[in-house]
Amino acid sequence: METKERNIIIPSVNYHLWEPCNMRCKFCFAPFYDAKKLLPKGHLPKEQSLQLVRELAAFGFEKITFAGGEPTLCPWISELISEAKNYGMTTMIVTNGSRINEAFLAENKESLDWIIISIDSLADETNLKSGRAVTGKKMLTRKEHFTLIDRIRKYKYRLKINTVIHQLNYKESMSEVIAYAKPERWKVFQVLPVKGENDKHIDDFVINDEMFSTFISNHRQFQEENILIRENNSEMKDSYVMVDPAGRFYNNKNGMQEYSQSILNNGVEMTYREMNYNYQNFINRKGVYNWK
Repeated sequence: METKERNIIIPSVNYHLWEPCNMRCKFCFAPFYDAKKLLPKGHLPKEQSLQLVRELAAFGFEKITFAGGEPTLCPWISELISEAKNYGMTTMIVTNGSRINEAFLAENKESLDWIIISIDSLADETNLKSGRAVTGKKMLTRKEHFTLIDRIRKYKYRLKINTVIHQLNYKESMSEVIAYAKPERWKVFQVLPVKGENDKHIDDFVINDEMFSTFISNHRQFQEENILIRENNSEMKDSYVMVDPAGRFYNNKNGMQEYSQSILNNGVEMTYREMNYNYQNFINRKGVYNWK
């Protein structure tokens, strides 16, 4: 990587503002154990979080994705979204969908541009075994997923779907829900092992490249339509600008989470440079698209 490419700012940032989650995905790579050592509640106070959003916008990030944990558990998530929009950023939220109701959709329709729903399977048994369920026990049913899609359409949000492929679902078909939802993007990820984060259960979920390709091949029509965007483990590493619940940039280039110093204490520019993010990897995974 040439120095000049390393100096190009990746225009998209993911703010994992909220460590708590109401689901118990066993393969999750973002439990943020390190952040909880600094912040026992698993998140910054409201005013600090708002200030962080302002500073990220001022630095020049064009798009912000609010993630978690489950970001809709945050009582001031709508204020964060509104603040980001007021400062000119395209706004997105990644959610398991369990708390996306009519009230949320109505409240955020002027400030939130995209909703990204995490759907790994329509099979109740698969979701239960993987922990993709509220308190690990209550799955979103097939009917509830389709109702959620209908609600999002009703309020005219732009829709993206994220799917993590692992041992339990790599032979399953998602064609029905993708054809129904017609998302602008469908991100399909190979389940990612991250040392110190998901070690306990990851051996039950990790798949090889051939298994991942099996799923992709079975959904080839969506790839041909430029809807399906695949990301294997190597493509995911060091290509996302991520901020943890403690307000630090982090990356996973060496197979584990590595953190910058506090953004609020040391400034965005210095802490961003600490991470030495790979702009070309961002481009290679098709990180630039029509998000505005």
